[in-house]
Amino acid sequence: MRTRILSIAAVLLLAVLAGCATAPSHTRNVCAIFDQRDGWFNNWQRAAERTEREYGVPVPILMATIYAESGFQPRARPPRRKLLGFIPWTRPSSAYGYSQALDGAWDHYQRDTGRWGASRTNFADAIEFIGWYHAQSHERNGIALNDPYNLYLAYYVGWKGYQQGAWRGNAELQRTAQKVASMSALYASQLRNCN
Repeated sequence: MRTRILSIAAVLLLAVLAGCATAPSHTRNVCAIFDQRDGWFNNWQRAAERTEREYGVPVPILMATIYAESGFQPRARPPRRKLLGFIPWTRPSSAYGYSQALDGAWDHYQRDTGRWGASRTNFADAIEFIGWYHAQSHERNGIALNDPYNLYLAYYVGWKGYQQGAWRGNAELQRTAQKVASMSALYASQLRNCN
């Protein structure tokens, strides 16, 4: 009987954890995102606010970066290339998780912060990575912490690529950075009215 109760408890715990690893359903409304993820085990708003306090990057910019990078999908990866047009092949990069952090950038973050157990599929870890990365862009490239457009450009092309202007010839990236800026403004407006 005791074994059966433990088995049922384990199944329930796995179901709860699996539910935490899904994307929120209303990703264009930051209040709805936080409402869906505001619980005892997993509080996204508290994690975002903690990151803002630590790194000085506003919550709307942090959330807009995740919106653009992964659409709040915890295990997002770039699509595989196709060999001969139909055979799934390699991925174009090692980007993974909420933040779509590359392996090298994630390793740098872990070395710099000492957060060796951090995971790209954990929202609190991923949003802290984004805060850290944007703060580094501020220090290295002089980008204002409240400038979502340029913070996103540096996030996408890297600190050296931003410094070298690697984004200038990329109209699609510039459009995406503008979408991040617009989403950040929308999230900021919504946050003022959240309960």
